[in-house]
Amino acid sequence: MVTGPEPRLPRPLPGAVGLSHLSAYDWEAADGVCGGSPHLHLVCSEAYVVTGGRGAVQTLGPDGYRDIPLRPGAVAWFTPGTVHRMVQGGGLRVTVLMQNSGLPEAGDAVFTFPPEVLADPERYAAAATLPPGAGPAAQAAARRRRDLAVEGFLRLRETLAAGDAGPYRDFQRAAARLVRAKVPRWRELWRAGALAAAERTGAQLDALETGEPDYLGDATAYRAAPTRLGGFGMCGYRDEYALPGTTLPYDGLGEPAAGQGACPGRPPTGQTGGLGTGRPAS
Repeated sequence: MVTGPEPRLPRPLPGAVGLSHLSAYDWEAADGVCGGSPHLHLVCSEAYVVTGGRGAVQTLGPDGYRDIPLRPGAVAWFTPGTVHRMVQGGGLRVTVLMQNSGLPEAGDAVFTFPPEVLADPERYAAAATLPPGAGPAAQAAARRRRDLAVEGFLRLRETLAAGDAGPYRDFQRAAARLVRAKVPRWRELWRAGALAAAERTGAQLDALETGEPDYLGDATAYRAAPTRLGGFGMCGYRDEYALPGTTLPYDGLGEPAAGQGACPGRPPTGQTGGLGTGRPAS
């Protein structure tokens, strides 16, 4: 039971991480695998904490191709530049922790579309953007986007397996070119989020060292619930939290958007009006 006054909207989650929940898509791709849209991040590491079901994450990197099993209790994470594809094996449910919250939603995510699409920013945007809403049109667009990303992913995987890392390196450079204009905005978000969180810790350490921990007088607690369920994310159906500095709906290009088989999975569950305003814990 809440007995005190509600605090103002909270700061970002610990460390200014992003938080969401995913259920991998149950759509079968050209290679017979069900799952999400392969992509990479340019400056954000990402972690999967598996909470249910089974599946895998397929990755491409300088160390080649990897297929990492996902089972309840497992944690898998990957650094910037690692191509990753979530694979549905049956009821896979993952909590996602994202470094530099807000940056992926501002465009730090590039799909593995074929080179001819990556070379044309307008064509890339058309392929990556989803229509608003969570109806059939959005689902069809999300599935087309996934299929196009898988097409490019399979090409990259084949060349890496043959010992040729050139196309993979070319993809990384093409991704960097696509997002270059976004960097000033990303820097603003980083300064307001992850950097500010680290600097607050520094200020708190200084206060402790001088024997004046007045900041402890601001102690409080918060709670929140997802504000959108079953949106069409890159990897799967995505539950999101509308908290300051945390994950917000996105359409694949870094702009806010409304909420997307042969394998077992979970269908989208629509919208919910959860406790996404940082209310105090009861």
